[in-house]
Amino acid sequence: MTSLTENPTTPQQDWMALVARIFLAALFIIAGLGKLADPAGTIGYIASVGLPLPSVAYGGAAALEVLGGLAVLVGFKTRLAALAIAGFSLVSAGIFHNQLSDQIQFVMFMKNVAIAGGFLLLAAFGPGRYSFDRR
Repeated sequence: MTSLTENPTTPQQDWMALVARIFLAALFIIAGLGKLADPAGTIGYIASVGLPLPSVAYGGAAALEVLGGLAVLVGFKTRLAALAIAGFSLVSAGIFHNQLSDQIQFVMFMKNVAIAGGFLLLAAFGPGRYSFDRR
């Protein structure tokens, strides 16, 4: 049995893990920066679905997307950040894309579920060799 500090992965797997982290993180960093660029619009959208304290939800969402995305990008506290973003993706799917009879909303719901799946894999298997977590 290998210890947690050993790296049983191949260099190709480590590069793929890095690319996967970049792809996953980019989506959330860009979304978070978009929220920061239009707070009123984002708060209005959050309020439109009836969430309480939309300003607080806005701040939490923007912070999680930007800071969690950056953590995943560089591989810092990766498993924790991945779990947080996976949960966020599932909660967002249930709140914002719950009209499953609408084909577009169904696709958006499933997209969030698939993204959560990617983050759960990252949480399960770690960030790979090219990360702060492995330094």
